Amino acid sequence: MDFSVVIEQFQKAAANANPLGGTLKFNLDGQNIFVDGTGDSNEVSQDDKDADTVITTSIETLEKLRNGDLNPMMAVMGGKVKIKGDMGLAMKLQSLLS
Repeated sequence: MDFSVVIEQFQKAAANANPLGGTLKFNLDGQNIFVDGTGDSNEVSQDDKDADTVITTSIETLEKLRNGDLNPMMAVMGGKVKIKGDMGLAMKLQSLLS
């Protein structure tokens, strides 16, 4: 899947989700998606800023998680997804992955 499609999907999901109450940065195959959920809405950009939670994975793994083909806990335990920072914020990800 093309990275621009992934950005569009995140923007659409973020617009429909409640503010996360923090910042998330996804590093997908070396490219960044930054979600700032500290205001009244979630703002999505490609900025490379410090974030409360950083999630590193591949676009392929992200798609498997979205499609339900990969269990999130197994992905983390198997090293396919790495999470640094606020785990409580990471638990709110479902709203952005649907």
